This record gives sequence, structure tokens and C-alpha cells, in this order.
Amino acid sequence: MAQPLPVKVLEVCRVAPPPDLPNLASPSSLPLTFFDILWLRFPPVERLFFYEFSSSNTPFFDSIIPKLRHFLSLTLQHYLPLAGNLVWPQDSHKPFIKYVDGDGVSLTIAESNMDFYHLSGNGFREATECRPLIPHLEESHERVAVVALQITLFPNSGFCIGITSHHAVLDGKTSTSFVKSWAYICNKNGRSGSADPPPSWPSLPPDLTPFYDRAAIKDPAELEVIYLKGWLKQGGPNNRSLTLMKAQVQPSLVRATFELSGEQIQKLRNFVSADQNRSKHQVQRISTFSLVLGYTFVCLQRAIEAKEKNAILGFSVDSRSRLKPTIPSTYFGNCISGCIVVPETEKVLREKYGVCYVAEAISESIKGLENGVLNGAETWVSIINQAMDQGESKQRMMSVAGSPRFEVYSTDFGFGRPRKVEIASIDKTEAVNLSESRNGNGGVEIGLVLNVQQMRSFASLFAKVLEEEVH
Repeated sequence: MAQPLPVKVLEVCRVAPPPDLPNLASPSSLPLTFFDILWLRFPPVERLFFYEFSSSNTPFFDSIIPKLRHFLSLTLQHYLPLAGNLVWPQDSHKPFIKYVDGDGVSLTIAESNMDFYHLSGNGFREATECRPLIPHLEESHERVAVVALQITLFPNSGFCIGITSHHAVLDGKTSTSFVKSWAYICNKNGRSGSADPPPSWPSLPPDLTPFYDRAAIKDPAELEVIYLKGWLKQGGPNNRSLTLMKAQVQPSLVRATFELSGEQIQKLRNFVSADQNRSKHQVQRISTFSLVLGYTFVCLQRAIEAKEKNAILGFSVDSRSRLKPTIPSTYFGNCISGCIVVPETEKVLREKYGVCYVAEAISESIKGLENGVLNGAETWVSIINQAMDQGESKQRMMSVAGSPRFEVYSTDFGFGRPRKVEIASIDKTEAVNLSESRNGNGGVEIGLVLNVQQMRSFASLFAKVLEEEVH
């Protein structure tokens, strides 16, 4: 007898912004900048928000779904480009986002018989288990959807909101701002449980109101031209296809989440500071990001038994406040710079002081952005392609997805804080997912996807190194 499907699709619909948009509506057409074009065919980012029911008789189909759907429509008046598509007409020298009447965001309503608490836990889970919870972007050579959503019910347990977003339109900050805006409007206007329209168009607070002025992004080095030429050559000549790169999830991989508490991070900070004094390095305050990433990197390199002469670590940095002149923190689109750290593997694997070495190297790399966040930007396309093309014979580069600064656990639609937030797409990119701790203890969650043997080794090292080497 055939096994029942883990997820049953109940409905697929299209949620459009209100037909009578006010004058304050966001733009219906938006050009890409070089920051966006950099990610033109990169696989989409997939994020999952798990919410637990407060009681077993929560009216999911009669209340929650209508509420989420209705307020999604109202949110789209502020995020109109998300209801459109990315297109590249023959008469345009570059792609752009276009919304026309009748467009909308694809929303899938589904039901699952899988174990909600297993999927939303921290323990080992097969990486492929969460795949049915993730919506797919509609795509062709001529156009690609910007965002797709899926809401999956786990009867008597909770539900999951899955969002798939096009990386050439949204960076992590913009993507989470959209979901938070949806949650804000839903929470503020739907407290009565009714999905009736609010008396007036719901507004957003300043910290969630998107800023769309593309003139704020300057391109004196003509990076846009460099990136466009690179994409046109890939599969070219003159390949204008918008089809996204495909990446498969290996069935042998497992997913797990680890956490460093605020107290443990302070222990790391004290340890690194003492090493700076001991080695007479210039004493500087090492950020939480550098400490957590440095510790994770050391444990990972040991777990995978790295043998190359140099290890490779890459991560993105929000450039909104680093550009000259600066741009608003609510800027809509990509605005991230890249940092690459190439420490000596022998020093990384060194007991006790490997963590200090890597944390200080990360800190120095970030400090180097003060000299210009776009230094070396002409090489970013090749670096990204290298990260995506990590075959068996190629060295693994550890990259980073997410950020504790996004504060994803504050995303409350009126049903309470999420039980778990995951970046599911790290199972394709081999990135490490960082977010703030749900416990609110100043800690950081670290999400990983590895094979079973490596994950067991990492889990052992993650606990052991902190206990035995960091004093």
C-alpha cells in the first residue's frame, strides 16, 4: 500500500494587493542595482516560521487562514514589487521588477501529518524532511516570481509559514522586514479575530516602511556593467535567461540547531581578550558575531577534518550604514557587501587558541570595511559562483545565512512568538544559519546541515571545546 503523502495541498491561490490602492502605494516597477544583479540566478532563499497552537481547538481554517490571507493583501500595498515578477525584456539592457494588475503572490494552503515538534526542534532531522513545507517560485526564461508563500497546518499542534524569496530582489533584511510588516499589520488590526477590513488603510511604523529610492545607490565603478556581462556570458553568449540555478539536497544530510547562551558568549569574549593581552595584540572588543562565527568555524573545521593549507570563510555584511553617503536602514532590495577570511588551517585547528585566531581574523576583516565596503566588489560574482559550485573535489567554503540582528523571533502575527525559525535553503548552499536565541538570553542559534558522521562530531566538539579549552 502506498504511503500517505507527508503534506497534502488543499489550495493554491494568488493573493493580490487591494484593487483600490491609495496614493501612498509602493512603485509598480523597480530597476535592479548592481547589489541585486549580483544574485540574478542564485537559488532562492527559503525560510520557515513554526508557530505552536495555544490550544488544540484553534480555528485554523475559519479564523487563522482568512486573517493571514486578508492582511497579506493589505501588506502588499506597501510591498507592491513582491506581488510582481522579475523580467528582462529584449528592449531593456537589464532586468527589473514589474507589477501589473492581476499579479499577486502565490499562496499554498496545505496540511501535514508529520511531527510538528520534531520538525521545529533542535535535534538531528533529515535535511529533506522540511522540503514539502517550502513553496516554489514560478519561473521561466522570461520571468520569475519574486516571492511565494505556503501555510501548512499540523492538526492540534501548530502551523508553519514558508517563504521562498528571490535573492536578486530581497536580501535577508528586506525579506524579514516584509514578514514582520505582515505580522505587524495582522497583529495590530486583527486582534478581534475577525478578518473584516480595518476602518482605514493600515500604516507601517517608520522602522518597517520600505525605502524605494534607487538613486541612493551609487555605482562609480560601473559594477552593474561588470555583473551583467558576467551573467550574459554564463551559458551565453547573450544569455538573458532568468532561470535560477538548481541545487539538490543530498539524502544523507541532516539538519540540527545549536546554541551559545549569552553567558557562554561572554566566556568566549573574556577568553579572547585574555589572549590579546597575552600575545600583546592590539586589544579590541570582539563582536558577538565574530565570537560565535569564529567558534562555529573552528568546531566545523575539526568536524570535517579539514586538510587544506588554508580554510575559507565568507559572510555578508549589511552595507546600508557603511555606504558613503549612508542610506536608510529600511532600503528595499539588496545592500550587502562580502567579506572573505582565509586563515591557516593549522592555526584554526590548534587547540585552545584556534578560536582566538579566527575570531580576531573575522573582526579584522569587518574592520577593513571602514576603508570601503566595495573594495574588490568586481570579483564578487566569481566568489559566489565558487561557493555554489562546491563539488566533491572542491574545498568547502563556509558561508553565513541570516543574522541575529534580524530578530526573527519577534515575528508575532497575533499567535505568539515563533517556536522555531529556520533558513531551510542552507541544505543546498552549505551555509551556517545564525539567528538570535528564542530564549531571549542574549544568545545565538546556529543552524547547520552536514552528513551524520560530521554532525555527530560537530555536536561533540561544540560542547567539548567550550568546556575544556576556553578558560
